[in-house]
Amino acid sequence: MTQKVTPREFIMNILNGLAIGTVIVLIPSALLSELCKALLPTFPFLVNVLNAVNLSNSMMGIVIGILIGINFRFPPIQSAAVGLATMFASGAVHFTPDGMLLEGTGDIINMGLTAAMVCGMLLFLGNKLKAYTILVIPALSLIIPGIIGRLILPYILKITEWIGQGIAQLLDLQPIVMSILLAVIFSVLIVSPITTVGIALAISLSGIGSGAANIGICATGFGFAIMGWHVNTKGTSFAHFLGSPKMSMANALKKPLILLPIICTAACCGVLAALWDIQGSPMSAGFGFSGLIGPINYMNLSESGWTFSTLLKSVIAFAAAPIGFSFLFKYLFTKVKPILKEEDYYLNI
Repeated sequence: MTQKVTPREFIMNILNGLAIGTVIVLIPSALLSELCKALLPTFPFLVNVLNAVNLSNSMMGIVIGILIGINFRFPPIQSAAVGLATMFASGAVHFTPDGMLLEGTGDIINMGLTAAMVCGMLLFLGNKLKAYTILVIPALSLIIPGIIGRLILPYILKITEWIGQGIAQLLDLQPIVMSILLAVIFSVLIVSPITTVGIALAISLSGIGSGAANIGICATGFGFAIMGWHVNTKGTSFAHFLGSPKMSMANALKKPLILLPIICTAACCGVLAALWDIQGSPMSAGFGFSGLIGPINYMNLSESGWTFSTLLKSVIAFAAAPIGFSFLFKYLFTKVKPILKEEDYYLNI
């Protein structure tokens, strides 16, 4: 297992694992959660589906950890050890006198830091443990980086809260300005290690603020899908808005300029949140178009309810406008002012 990894490769392996792992665990909930909730009174057996997708959300730590281990080309024992330590430090597991409780997804920033510590330790040890690997590596990963990650969790959560409070200050601005800024900020946050759901929940982002943030995420999802449509597989492109744009996190870090058309689209779409009073909840602010969570929450919260007018606004705000502006800015930044090319959006998955 001895290998040399450059600092850039190390960071990219961590970020790619975070991005893909987040998509894997959140897609079941994004696609099925709202639909099952709506059908539950008629089909009670769907409670099992809801339980399954909730479990998927809480398993984010172990999935991310294992995928990061795979990115480093670790053998199964080491990859599983990364997953165990990351899960322990994620914050999704709560210990009570009656046992363990799984709640929420955990903190993705802390997952990345913990996984990085485990991987650094494993790279340092290399093949030194030889036949004792299976005995020592899992326990050592839990005891040293796992416990360190668990101890720093409260401080990482505090940092996340501070970021959320900074975003919340935007709510004091004029509605249109606030909507544009929130749409842009969340369009960027969704391709960062920061969990938009966690930020939205931490600051209880609701109302127009949630709607604007939600539309910003839609702009990112559709934007990445359209910008990379000819260089990525169709499944990868669809996953950007059906699942999560986080799968392009590593690309965005490598070349931040690819976010320019995304930000422009989010800014244009954010205006609609204020003009049409697009509402949302803290949970919908972090998912965007995935599983139709954003549109469904808007229509549920709208004063006029599920009317044709509300449905039309929902289609335009959450899909038509992001798609239309994405094509516009793709043409602008790849043809009129060619500072970007489609290959910049290629994902090797």
